[in-house]
Formats: sequence, C-alpha cells, structure tokens
Amino acid sequence: MLRDKNLVPLSRQHQHALALCVRIDRVSPISDSDLDACQAEMARHFRAEINVHFAAEEAVLFPVARGFRGLNPLVEELLSDHTWLRKHFADAEARKLSAEEIAAFARRLSEHIRKEERQLFERLQQLIEAEEFAAIGRKLNEALKDANESCALRSEAGHQRPVK
Repeated sequence: MLRDKNLVPLSRQHQHALALCVRIDRVSPISDSDLDACQAEMARHFRAEINVHFAAEEAVLFPVARGFRGLNPLVEELLSDHTWLRKHFADAEARKLSAEEIAAFARRLSEHIRKEERQLFERLQQLIEAEEFAAIGRKLNEALKDANESCALRSEAGHQRPVK
C-alpha cells in the first residue's frame, strides 16, 4: 500500500534507521577495533533523530492507534521495543555493547521498523479518514521539527558524510 503523505516523515526516518542497520550488518562481525566507532554512530543517530522519532510516535501516533481496540497489543509491543532500543542506544553511548549485542540491536531495530511500517501504518491507513490523518500529520510535523537527518554513508576514503 502506498504510504499516506502524513506518515512519510516517519517512514523517511525509518529508512535512515534501516541504513544504520545495514551498515552494522555490513561490518559484522564487528572487530574489537571497530566497536567504539560503531557505538558512536549508533549514539549519534539516536541523539540526532531517533530520540525525537520515538517521542513523536509515543505522543502522537500511538495514542491514535490505541483508539482502535485491535491495535492495542501491537502498540504495547512497539512501546516495549522502544524501551529495549533506548536501553541499547544508552549502552552504545556509554560504549558498553559487545559485537554480538550490536548485531542483536540491528536485528531488533530492523524488525521494529518493519512492524511499524507493515502492521501499524498499514492498519492506520485503512482505519483513519483523510481529514483526521491531515491533523495527525500536522502534529507529527510539529513533534519531529527538532530531528536532524542523521543518515550517513561512508565515503571512498572511509570518512562519514551526511546524506541529505
């Protein structure tokens, strides 16, 4: 299903987070010498974008979804994922994660995003009328205004460059 324009900002951020997961997967198994850089990238991505993203979903989208009884178990699961992911982002900030924990983090983040895109977003698009979706979109845009696009790709020289 085509993504409703009011959810596109969240979907764009999901793409950025999936890019982080792909980068982690590409360097796995992560060597001890790369652990610090990998965790630094995770922490940077969280501070720049994901923290604001989670807060916007929790303040705007999840309360709307809770209005549909059938979506409550999914919302609870997504909130549990947010808690788990926040802990791992904090551990990355403190440089406490092992290579195996980073790989598990990337898998969990990727699965979480796919749940939101394929289950929550799809279902909300079926249940919510266009006028209400427009109001949700305005609230999401306001909630996301402080996020920075944090997707970064490595250049040929191995340095990171932001992707806009």
